[in-house]
Amino acid sequence: MRLRPLLVLALVAVLLAGCATDRRADALQKTLDDYSTALRWDSIVAGATFIEPKLRREHPLSKFEIARYAQLRVASYEVQGTLPGTPDTYRQVVRIGLINRNTQTVRDITDKQTWRWDAKDKQWWLVSGLPDVTQGD
Repeated sequence: MRLRPLLVLALVAVLLAGCATDRRADALQKTLDDYSTALRWDSIVAGATFIEPKLRREHPLSKFEIARYAQLRVASYEVQGTLPGTPDTYRQVVRIGLINRNTQTVRDITDKQTWRWDAKDKQWWLVSGLPDVTQGD
């Protein structure tokens, strides 16, 4: 009979861990959706709010970078696949279609994103930075 309380306790621990994992996965999906929406419907610079705060402070966008991003509009955002990560990281490859506002030329770039889970803030942060829009220039 002593084994039964231990079994119940172990089952509860497993269920609680599963709930935490589900919440984290839900938070990841919401963050990824919000990020792609920010890039598509606002601007690439709006995506900077998703960058891990310490990295944002250490590497703020320059006026030149902001001006370069302002020249571009995101026409398409397609997740191509995921890459192996750890339980606290998520990596994905995204093809982004860009339109130059000045020349109306269209080109695609590949963005390899790394997202990291912040257990303290219960938030996923982009740690790979904004897309490199100079690809192919």
